Amino acid sequence: MSASIRVLSDPPQSAPALAGETILESLLQAGVAFPHNCQSGNCGACKCELVEGDILELPSSEYALSAEERSRSLILACRTQVWGDCSVRPLDADEMVVHPSRVMRCRVTEIEELTHDIRGLTLAIESGGPYGFSPGQHARLKFGPGIPERSYSMASLPEQTTLEFHVRQVPRGQASGYAFTNLRVGAEVIVSGPLGNAYLRQNHRGPILALAGGSGLSPIKSIVEAALRDDPTRTIQCYFGVRDERDVYLESHLRELARRHPNLRVEIVLSQPSAPTTRRTGTVGEAVSRDFVGFENFKAYIAGPPAMVESAQRELASKGMATRDIHADAFYSQAEDAFNLR
Repeated sequence: MSASIRVLSDPPQSAPALAGETILESLLQAGVAFPHNCQSGNCGACKCELVEGDILELPSSEYALSAEERSRSLILACRTQVWGDCSVRPLDADEMVVHPSRVMRCRVTEIEELTHDIRGLTLAIESGGPYGFSPGQHARLKFGPGIPERSYSMASLPEQTTLEFHVRQVPRGQASGYAFTNLRVGAEVIVSGPLGNAYLRQNHRGPILALAGGSGLSPIKSIVEAALRDDPTRTIQCYFGVRDERDVYLESHLRELARRHPNLRVEIVLSQPSAPTTRRTGTVGEAVSRDFVGFENFKAYIAGPPAMVESAQRELASKGMATRDIHADAFYSQAEDAFNLR
């Protein structure tokens, strides 16, 4: 049995589907660009509104799609099978940005030790460009033959001639382990993308709340720098949460940004300090909850470990921030190990 999927975007798009295929599978096979990442129901990147149709929802992460969101007819395109004609509407359809998908051959030009378990990679594009993306998006990186592709967020700005990524070493992770032990300046890396929908909303001109956990600073750095580039006077509250002092990185860069832009406030929060500290302690969500009564006209961008992202989302929702104003990227991936983080 065949069916049709209609995407209510501007302009509307449609794709044929076979019974039992997921909405995302059918759209991608038909060449219809649609936000996605993990394709396994963990990240929430393909979340959309079911307007009408005959579907079957498959199990997914409660983080990726909450019970409250299900009650509002939200679904995950990657975990929803088509059994008849249906119509879906992407979230933020009026602000959805689709960049051409690229597969690029890049060369490592710099490897920087940012912390004990995070490396900064700078890549030059040699072929397959130009590469357009929105600040906050990510790409798939393949470091070599036999090494699985993994997702990493761009820390650079779209107009820069090189790409910057922050790679966190994951226990038993093949890709991150290779990046830490074998990757050298001059090595070839295949980069494909862009992906992700937790990107900077260019039409929004109000204040921004930017929350990063660990290597989640990578996309948050890109978002904050782009927002200041577009409007140097915009109010931005940036919180960077890590476990301990040794996990803090790029602090001097953030402080310099704040020095040049008094409208930017930077807070570093330690969740598990091993020694007495003058820094704020606790979780990022707790720090934000103590600092804010409400979030009128704000949009929030959150990136980092799933537990941190989920906790921060709950805190913001408890203070009245609407779901449509929270753009989150939990670092789930299709990693081979139990930690499943990037």
